[in-house]
Amino acid sequence: MTAKYQSDKPIYMQIIDRLSKEIVRGVLKPGGKLPSVREMAIQSGVNPNTIQRTYSELERVEIVETRRGQGTFVTENEGILMQLKKGMETRVVESFIQSMREIGASEKEMVESVVKFLAKGEKVHDKI
Repeated sequence: MTAKYQSDKPIYMQIIDRLSKEIVRGVLKPGGKLPSVREMAIQSGVNPNTIQRTYSELERVEIVETRRGQGTFVTENEGILMQLKKGMETRVVESFIQSMREIGASEKEMVESVVKFLAKGEKVHDKI
């Protein structure tokens, strides 16, 4: 399963984003083992060095931990996982607000748009 990568962002950062989303959604469980560097490289269609950098960065921010001889595991620290989720939520909201400001929407219009969207239960898609 080779992923498609954007050219404007380092691949290892894109993989970090994907893994982080899988962690906050519960696809990757706290204490769950990640694939080996080699396995993840094959699955992702990238060089093992890229995955090693990905895992090292995730370990640096304490989202994963490497256990010598056992592998790399998602942290079980609920505080860190909550921080990860809240940080991702903040970035999504900031992006939404910036995009709405770019089209001239007021704060009131932003809130009304979200409320209306949620009330309809719509799926995200482009109507333009």
